[in-house]
Amino acid sequence: MRATESREDYLETILILGQEKPYVRSVDVAERLGVTKPSVSRAISLLRSAGMIHMDPHDGALTLTEDGRAVAEHVYSRHRLLTRALTMLGVDAAVAAQDACRIEHVVSEETMERLREHLDKFSGKTDSAQ
Repeated sequence: MRATESREDYLETILILGQEKPYVRSVDVAERLGVTKPSVSRAISLLRSAGMIHMDPHDGALTLTEDGRAVAEHVYSRHRLLTRALTMLGVDAAVAAQDACRIEHVVSEETMERLREHLDKFSGKTDSAQ
């Protein structure tokens, strides 16, 4: 896994967990990503150094900085759009989500924009959040 892909996965996971829970801790990220706690600890350290996340010194709660949130929302938007496209093609929802997670990191902005336009035209919906 490339460093950028890994970083994006961690940020996206923190974003999603933050929508599900009142606070996010490293152990939550480890469980969701299926990685070891030491791996998460290293990733969190790098993300903090890059100014992408903040860790509360009292309870260890993780929050995204403005820059981290921007990256996470961009990746998550791509993920949702790709999942939508794949499920519209008849791919099982769980498989579509897994595949979207892989594709979201490598597909071009041009391809994403054309896909978004096509899906919006096809479905008659506009999803500007994606």
